[in-house]
Amino acid sequence: MVIKQAKEVLRIEAEAIQNLVDRIDKNFVKAVDIIYAGKGRVVVIGVGKSGIIGRKIAATLTSTGTPAIFLHPVEGMHGDLGLVMKDDVVLAISNSGETEEVNSLIPIVKGMGASLIAFTGNTGSTLARNSDVAVDIGVEREACPMGLVPTASTTATLAMGDAMAVALLEKQSFRKADFRRIHPAGNLGERLMVKVKDVMMTGEDIPAVYGEQSMKEAVDEMSDKNLGVTLVLDREDVLIGIITDGDLRRLMGYKGNILEKPVNEVMSLNPKTIDGSKLAGQALEEMEKHRITSLAIVDGDKKIKGIVHLHDLLGRGEFKFRF
Repeated sequence: MVIKQAKEVLRIEAEAIQNLVDRIDKNFVKAVDIIYAGKGRVVVIGVGKSGIIGRKIAATLTSTGTPAIFLHPVEGMHGDLGLVMKDDVVLAISNSGETEEVNSLIPIVKGMGASLIAFTGNTGSTLARNSDVAVDIGVEREACPMGLVPTASTTATLAMGDAMAVALLEKQSFRKADFRRIHPAGNLGERLMVKVKDVMMTGEDIPAVYGEQSMKEAVDEMSDKNLGVTLVLDREDVLIGIITDGDLRRLMGYKGNILEKPVNEVMSLNPKTIDGSKLAGQALEEMEKHRITSLAIVDGDKKIKGIVHLHDLLGRGEFKFRF
């Protein structure tokens, strides 16, 4: 019974989000344009569960380049409306569109000259009618069997907020460098700001074989170092190739004993490399660009200095610097 009920909740909430796809229309575009053109902040307001979702939307907007704050309507009526300036955009969240605490702010906000966007499930409501634009976040039913507890509706609201944040992110050409700039204390931001040489694996930790060694030895090295690759070097430790898990899969149909062949007859040439002085964020961009998970670090003579894996950039358990 518990499993069946839980699965039904997830189905209802997934359905609620899926139904939002058709609501991405001219009203959504207008709301994004209003925020994009605004010279102030986005002030998100909401009460109860809508307020909790509103706090998250404000946080997501801020972390993706659109300054935003959350304002509780009751606190607003008791002095905190001083936070709202005429250049701000107020995003009011109310599923019914008739939340008294939210609607009581409408004439004040409009009197200040701020723009008003509504997230509401009732496009004929007081809130919707008095907003510059109303985005429909309505759901057919809540996941609560009584239809009373905000469940699917809050999930839909959160998803629409994410859609808006990402649309603004793209419109503003917000990039990883911007993310690093405003997340200097976050774990991910910290990792992406360090240099590759500070997180790369060196010495015995580098998966590497010489070109004349057998493929069996290369596979053993890959298994031992557990990075899904092994670099191929000449006897001067110059990088000449690479063997990856993908290469091994492609060789499965090879006629004969592939494990007996020398590595330099099987390896892929021209492995992707990066300079150790580059930022970890740049290494991540290279990995995304080429759809790979490891980069070799070489000096000016292509001699191997280290290797960096995606997990070293995004976190492999406890993140450690190597100085």
